[in-house]
Amino acid sequence: MPRYARPEREALADLMLECGPDAPTVNDGWTTRDLAAHLVLRERRPDAAGGILLPPLRGYAERVRLRIAARPWPELVGQVRRPPVWSPLSNPLTDELANTLEFFVHHEDVRRARPGWQPRDLPAGLQGRLWQRVALLARAALRRFPADLLVQAPGHGEVAVGRGGDRLRLVGGPGELALFLSGRQRVARVQVDGPPAGAERLRTAALGL
Repeated sequence: MPRYARPEREALADLMLECGPDAPTVNDGWTTRDLAAHLVLRERRPDAAGGILLPPLRGYAERVRLRIAARPWPELVGQVRRPPVWSPLSNPLTDELANTLEFFVHHEDVRRARPGWQPRDLPAGLQGRLWQRVALLARAALRRFPADLLVQAPGHGEVAVGRGGDRLRLVGGPGELALFLSGRQRVARVQVDGPPAGAERLRTAALGL
């Protein structure tokens, strides 16, 4: 079975070295150094990684992340590139499931913060893998959205979400939908159909997990 997490990881590490530690990312206020430190914490510091999702642990997680970020840039990128095999997120059994979406999105976080970027022509297998994650992400991120929303990836599938209201339709390729539903609406090439107020609410919603 083709694997996509590793190529996205390698491409991100290569791009980080090319851009340097102070390059902007799509994540407001984060440089490439901040992003690299986040990825290292996520895979190498299980004592602090819970703070990525759990508010009571965020202060501790941020202190750990800042200490990681102070490491020399080549060392930091090397740790992104070569994750530990003991990590719950990057061992051979979990890597593809846990990291394909993660590294695709963060690769694009760096790519799309650069002038003149264009969407990539993604392999069909990667698009299919991303759609599997997008369908789950849509149900989680939009289950309470105040609309009757249909998320469509032509050629891959569709999923109905929301808690009722205006009829909206969100259409795009799996990669673009992955970015949109991860909170990167401003750089995602998607189409939103429906009443203008509802469409604007969707484009500015605090999405992601």
